[in-house]
Amino acid sequence: MGNPVKWFEVTGTGAAQLQAFYSKVFGWSFEVEPGMSAYGVANTGTDQGIPGGIGPAWPNQKPWVTFYVAAPDIAAKLAEITAAGGSVIISRTEMPNVTLAMFADPEGHVIGLVEEKIA
Repeated sequence: MGNPVKWFEVTGTGAAQLQAFYSKVFGWSFEVEPGMSAYGVANTGTDQGIPGGIGPAWPNQKPWVTFYVAAPDIAAKLAEITAAGGSVIISRTEMPNVTLAMFADPEGHVIGLVEEKIA
């Protein structure tokens, strides 16, 4: 069983301005998700690479650029992460379209987990 990278994310204090920037420099368009505080899913114009989005940072968090790794059981994976020296930034959170969590590695890099059954 593997843990593939499933999503990239850029967050900041000005989601619309970030989306405009990436649209201008890469030609991406964005579909803003209803009820997700201006979070836009990127249309990069190709099916190559991984999907992602640009939106506002979570409350009380600094802006970040990160990726999300698939995990079949986020709670178990967070326990492994903390045992290995990482720390939980956002615990398992169920949202309308995804269940996710965020953690920091021992050097403070913020990485996401997305709960997904992995074959």
